[in-house]
Amino acid sequence: MVALIADDSINFRRKITSLLHDLGYEVLQTKDGREAIDTYSEKRPDFVVMDINMPDMDGITALQHIIKIDADAKVIIATAQGLQNTVIEAFKNGALAYLLKPITEEKIKHAIETIYDKNK
Repeated sequence: MVALIADDSINFRRKITSLLHDLGYEVLQTKDGREAIDTYSEKRPDFVVMDINMPDMDGITALQHIIKIDADAKVIIATAQGLQNTVIEAFKNGALAYLLKPITEEKIKHAIETIYDKNK
């Protein structure tokens, strides 16, 4: 399975890539929403972990574009900000799970289980 990570923080991308590799996933990385959309369109990963706050294009806008490309896209929103309105907006726009940073192996495993359970 292939995961796409979209986050402007190189440290976050490295950390989550390492966690996902340990769980057996191949990982693609992008640094902003526009790159995430292009990579999703081209590669069609199994799921996406996307930051909300990114330069150029935020995660909610990128999420909206990805859902237009593929209504069945599995997107996990990740952010350091646990604002309830942001969570609600992410879910309204098609996110299937939400992660509050810092990310741990247990948190990412739970989020992946959640996105696949919701599609049964």
